[in-house]
Amino acid sequence: MQTLANWDGGPGPWILFFPLIWAAVGIGAVTLLRRTAWRGRGGPWRTVDGGRPAGDSPLAVLGRRFASGEIDEDEYWRRLSVLEEQFGRTGKGGAA
Repeated sequence: MQTLANWDGGPGPWILFFPLIWAAVGIGAVTLLRRTAWRGRGGPWRTVDGGRPAGDSPLAVLGRRFASGEIDEDEYWRRLSVLEEQFGRTGKGGAA
């Protein structure tokens, strides 16, 4: 019985395909997990708030107060300009 390991010409260049196949399997598994299992939880590479103001951030509170009618448009724009100077557009205390 002649097997590939005992082939007269040696294993040949086809042996290099085994690491490539395992790499493809690993990349495929990670891609599948990222697209399915980790999608609902946000995944390890996603930002927490997606760049939007968080529920209790000053910008979000200001937006809710304006939407509910507690403050008028002039007051909203005045306070928004102050908050953007202090917190930046993202509401995280940094520059926009």
